[in-house]
Order: sequence, then structure tokens, then C-alpha cells
Amino acid sequence: MCPRRAICCLRETSILARDSQRCRVCFFHPCNFTHVGIIHLLCIGTIELDLPVVQAAMSGYSDWPMRAIARQLGAPYSICEVMIDSFVSSLKDRAKTRHHLLVTDNDHPVGAQLMGAEPSEFPPAAKKLVEAGFDVIDINFGCPAKKASGRCRGGFHLGQPSVAIEILQRVRDAVPSATPVTVKMRRGLDDTPQSRDNFFRIIESAFELGIAAVTVHGRTVEQKYVGPSRWDFLKEVRQLFPQRTLLGSGDLFTAADCVRMLRETGVDGVTAARGSIGNPWIFAQAAALLRGEPLPQPPRVYAQRDVICEHFRLAEQILPSDQVSKQLRKFCIHYSAWHPAAEAVRAAFIAVKNAADWHEVIACHYAIDQPGQFPADPGNSGQPLAVSCAEPVS
Repeated sequence: MCPRRAICCLRETSILARDSQRCRVCFFHPCNFTHVGIIHLLCIGTIELDLPVVQAAMSGYSDWPMRAIARQLGAPYSICEVMIDSFVSSLKDRAKTRHHLLVTDNDHPVGAQLMGAEPSEFPPAAKKLVEAGFDVIDINFGCPAKKASGRCRGGFHLGQPSVAIEILQRVRDAVPSATPVTVKMRRGLDDTPQSRDNFFRIIESAFELGIAAVTVHGRTVEQKYVGPSRWDFLKEVRQLFPQRTLLGSGDLFTAADCVRMLRETGVDGVTAARGSIGNPWIFAQAAALLRGEPLPQPPRVYAQRDVICEHFRLAEQILPSDQVSKQLRKFCIHYSAWHPAAEAVRAAFIAVKNAADWHEVIACHYAIDQPGQFPADPGNSGQPLAVSCAEPVS
């Protein structure tokens, strides 16, 4: 697409959206970034998103409070924590577990991510999630954590393409045609030619089956979270499937990273995962950069305090009182990176054992408003972070 064509695409956006056609011309292309002030639509099936940076699914993190905060601060779409199919099917309407299927009016559009071993267990779980109000069903073929029983699930389905394709077919057939089904994949089990062949067999079949979008993570399952994510692989997939909806994942720790991936790979959207933990501002920051504006200044201390306290308040609505401070502690360790006294605040949050401790940290370190700072190690990228699906909701 030439620069002139990029401008023409803007004029076509409203027409295509009105006619409910696929908005391929609305998606990003590397040369589009020569035009400041342009933010193209990202379409997942019939769902139109006004920003191509979305909140990824993360076990132990992307629960309802995190998603709600992300939506309040600019995320156009979010995906809940990955859930095991059999767990979803067995859920009863009980106070203790009700929050797993919680969808509020302000959440839409919101996706639910499923993971499991047996193809037959996916359809009933997918139906239940649609009935609960989730707008998109996302299948997890990306998790690098191996099941203790040895059965394949998550990213290990990439080693058995026939089973992976059967899962996609069964889920697509099980949910209403208007409900988009998407899939998250890594670029293979490892770097062998067989893994590469399996990847392309699965993704090609996915699109043939009517899968609305595919998110590709640039690492292999074998890599887990070690080593760089290969963005050049995302670019290759984009070139092979120019008319399909592709999202990229891996090493997106800042808003600038998100914009750079869009520019360098040509994917239609990106999923912010580790880079969004304790950083719900990443969405508004990315939007500003895509409009051709300077990167916004980091949030001031009072703004940080307001978000952290809102996060705590939302967690209190769904979690037992003795679990709220424990859950918020791991978020606040990341929130603290924006504070001008980051190391001291981080240490204080690490020491939190209960709600009283948590409130004391807020009172002590967030009582005076002052400029914030950009994190010295965005997304905690300099050391391993306990974000995986080793312990999905099950």
C-alpha cells in the first residue's frame, strides 16, 4: 500500500464499516506511519475497535479488575484469564466462583480464552462463555507450560495439528456464527522444519474454518519467555496472509514497542501482555503516538494513587477480603515503577501482608503529588516474570 492509498483508506473506512464488510483496508501497513494523526480500525469479525492495541489474556493477572481498569484508561478490548475448558463447564452459580464469568455492561467487547486437552471438552465450555456474555472466544495454542499429567494443551497442540484443527472446528461450530472465534499461537514448538510446517498447516486451516483473527507470539513453546520474540516471523506471516486479521505478541513492554511492532511487521493489531501489568496507561500512550503526538508524560503520583485505589476497590468486589491485598501486591510492585521513589515504594509493597499494610503504603508514599517517572525496566523485562499459564483458572 502506497502512502496515497493509506489516505484513501480513511475515506473508505466508514463505508466498509457501514456495510459490515471486513475492514482490511482499515488495518495497519508499515507505510501508513508516514501519516501522523491516522489511527486505523482493527476488526475482529464484526467487532470494530478504534485502537489496534488490546489487553492480552494473562493467567493470574487479567481478571475482571485489571480488565476494567484497562478499559477505563483506553483499552478498546480485553481478554480474560485463560480458563480450562472442563473448569468452565463445571462452574456453578456460586459466590466463590461467580467472578470467573463476570461480564458487566462496561466490559464489552470482551473475550474469553479457553485452553484444554480434549477437543470434545471445548464446545460446551465455549457455549457457556457465550451465554455468560463474552463477545469473543479465544483458543489458547500458545501457553508454554506443560500439563503435569503429560497431556497436551496450550502451545503443545502445535505439535499435533490434526487435534488443534479439530478443536478450532468444534468451537467454531458450537458458538453462534455472529460470535468471533480467535486463536493465540506461538510460532511453533521449536525451530525445527516440522514445527514450522505444523504452524502453517494450523493457521491456514484456521482461516479456512472461519477463525476471525489469529494472534502470533514470536517465540517458540520451547523458549517459554527466554530470548527475544522474533518479529521478523510476524512479518513473514503477514506477507503470506495479507487479507487476514493478524495480531502480534511478544516483547511489547511500552507504548513505543506497540507502535514499532505495528510499523515493522504490518500486523493489524498487537496484544499488550507483560507490558500492561501495572501500566494501564500503555493504551492511551500508544493512541497518542499513533496520532502523531508526543509520548504523554508519565502519570503524576496522585493519578497513580487513584488508579491503584480503584484497582483495590474493584478487587474487593470479587475476592475474599483475605485475598485482595495478596492479589494487588503483585500489581502494585509494577505500579511502583512509575513512582519517583520507585525502589522504596516497590520494597514497601513487597512487604505488604494484609489490607492494613497496603493502606499504610498508600498513605505513606502517595500523600504528596509530584511528577511520576517512566519505569526504569518497563514490563520488568530485565528479569523473568511469573506470567504464564502454568496455573490457568481451573
